[in-house]
Amino acid sequence: MTVVLTLLVIAIIVVIAILVAAAAAGLARLDGATYPTAIKQAAAAFTVVLTLAAAVAAALAGYRT
Repeated sequence: MTVVLTLLVIAIIVVIAILVAAAAAGLARLDGATYPTAIKQAAAAFTVVLTLAAAVAAALAGYRT
């Protein structure tokens, strides 16, 4: 059960990261950025979401018994 729950949470986090990256790229294009710049901002947003998720997981790992 724990493995299934872990995989589900990882999948949800990746989907959220992809959605945030798409939103960042869309907003960058609306702001007039070129495609390479929008892709760079989308990649940065994707990385930030995954890094934040890893930091939260590491912080909460101490509470697991």
